[in-house]
Amino acid sequence: MVAVDGAAARAAAEARRRLDGEMAPGGLWPERSPWIRDAVARLPRDAFAPERLWDWDGHVWQPVDRGSKPDRWLELLCGTAHRAAVTQVTGGLPTSSLSAQALVVDMLDSLRLEPGQRVLELGTSPSAWNAALLTHRAGPGPVTTVEVDPDLAAAGATRLKTAGLDVDVVTGGGSLGHPAGAPYDRAIATYAVDRVPWAWIEQTRPGGRLVLPWGRLGHAALTVAPDHTHATGWMQGLAQFMPDRTTTPPGTRDFATVRAHTPPSGPEQHTTRDPEHLRTDWSPLFHLRVVLPESVITTAVDQDGASAWIHDGHESWATLSSTPEGVYRAQGGPRHLADLPENA
Repeated sequence: MVAVDGAAARAAAEARRRLDGEMAPGGLWPERSPWIRDAVARLPRDAFAPERLWDWDGHVWQPVDRGSKPDRWLELLCGTAHRAAVTQVTGGLPTSSLSAQALVVDMLDSLRLEPGQRVLELGTSPSAWNAALLTHRAGPGPVTTVEVDPDLAAAGATRLKTAGLDVDVVTGGGSLGHPAGAPYDRAIATYAVDRVPWAWIEQTRPGGRLVLPWGRLGHAALTVAPDHTHATGWMQGLAQFMPDRTTTPPGTRDFATVRAHTPPSGPEQHTTRDPEHLRTDWSPLFHLRVVLPESVITTAVDQDGASAWIHDGHESWATLSSTPEGVYRAQGGPRHLADLPENA
């Protein structure tokens, strides 16, 4: 938490009112978990967000510092309840974010946390906002949060301490959980996994609950079986998440590497498929993750409109690019990835 002057404090308070006003009419404050709205009011996201956020200008991620661009910083953080704020960029790509407020609230509601329950959080982030909200409900002491990046862990620990919150911040790989604090009544991850680490189930008591993002496109709510051999549940909501940074399969390549190693299969072709649908329509994205789990789809917007980059991490890639003359597609490799959105 940071000290702000009177004008900045008034602007932040107004942004909080707008967020609350956006969520209330849309039914985004869950009736069965009224504590969450109170926690957000007492521990607002702007009080925990880092001083530097990142803004996509259509070409690259640009830093936005609270001190020099307070209005834009607040807009990135609180402009809408449905947008995440990027808090770290590494190698030109986002590697950490503060999830959208509506999504944070939905996941906390799915967790069904009760006072005094022991909680394991995977993915502290530099804001530690989710850990702060968990502590508001669980009370001082029961929350343990694990962060793989030492710098982010230290930043999160500092924010929690400044806010006077008693949370155990651990630096380490989230896929291992934190066996020293087990068993936990609840576990919640803030980054996406393609497979649920067994440690998360093993360290959660029978009947305990796990909430985790799956496949970067939605979060699942699971209950650990009475015999502690498995966990079952359902998809609770759709949204994009940062991926697990520690479990990339061997040999997996990023888009640039796949593109560099695989020439185009032909010239660019005009297409009627608007890549904007891959930004706003979760149904095709979710179906693609199910039928082709290794696919990675990235979208961005510039002055010409939306563009999309698709690859399979190995040898196939595709692009959908908006131009003043329309949308063009290109692809390479044995899989015709440019056709996937149409098929979905």
